[in-house]
Amino acid sequence: MIEAAMLWNEPNNKSHWDPTLDPEWVLFADQVVRAGNAIRDVNPEMTRVLGGMSPIDAHWLRRMEGHGALEAVDVIAVHGFPLDWNLWPLSAWPDKVDEIRAVTDKPVWVTEVGVSSFGAEEVQVFGLQRTAELLKGRAERIFWYSLFDLPQSWGAETRHREAEGSSYYRHFYLGLIREDGTPKPALDVYAEHAAEIGLMQWFHFHDPRLDEAVQWMKRLGTRRIRTGLSWADSFRPNAVDWFDRQMEALADFEVTVTFCFTPEHLGVVPHHTSPARDPQQFADFCAWMIDRYAPAQGSSRGVAAPEQPAVPPRAPELTPLNFNRDERLAAERSAA
Repeated sequence: MIEAAMLWNEPNNKSHWDPTLDPEWVLFADQVVRAGNAIRDVNPEMTRVLGGMSPIDAHWLRRMEGHGALEAVDVIAVHGFPLDWNLWPLSAWPDKVDEIRAVTDKPVWVTEVGVSSFGAEEVQVFGLQRTAELLKGRAERIFWYSLFDLPQSWGAETRHREAEGSSYYRHFYLGLIREDGTPKPALDVYAEHAAEIGLMQWFHFHDPRLDEAVQWMKRLGTRRIRTGLSWADSFRPNAVDWFDRQMEALADFEVTVTFCFTPEHLGVVPHHTSPARDPQQFADFCAWMIDRYAPAQGSSRGVAAPEQPAVPPRAPELTPLNFNRDERLAAERSAA
């Protein structure tokens, strides 16, 4: 079921890792090394993926290599949205992949690529078809973001909103299916490529769309999905029940699971983008999840759930899960 474990999401993007707390990514690299080694100890066959970089940056990857992080992963991942936010044209996709291949001998996966229908749904149709032409056969794994539009009431997980301006609203139109559940024209185009291009779909805590997503993906012929298991969510009541339900629902797909989001009470500062005060705790979470959902063949589950530190009273958890934008901003101001 789980074919790969991704260590964090867009770590060179301040929406997912706070560079003011770790300007050289030394702390991030330490978390990657510990987590990668912990996963290898539990399941030596598990493919370990360095969290997809956004922007695509060969200099950042060299920095990770200098910190020893690449020794603990098997695959390098990149993310790109050239028709929405990146400052390069859609036709440059092969060049962007080659930029990374030039500085590493590890496989390069495209674990997030998408086109918003914010301006026109016809643009998404063109963008998906052209992206498939450019990337199929060039990257071993490609994941289209995403199946569903993000509900506007949930807010977008970004710390770039001021810089994005009106482009912020593109976050809510990246799905192949509208918020009201109706398909967009690009869904038919995706179906033509579903056997080769997977879907990247975040499932929020107790996401009501999970079963519907599984039905759609089976209908479309999707083979692979990338999703996430949040370290921060593991501290919610009955979290393991939700994790079990999510992974059971996805059992018929080849899953790349992303481990990310620092529990605010375990961070250097109380925010999900913060480095952990104790990086081994993230490694323990990753090992526990792999042992629970993808143990080595012939092994019995032996990794106990990490010890849950007492959670002191504080502002609500600052994750993108189950908070609308205004609630999250209010919580962030309160915690600051």
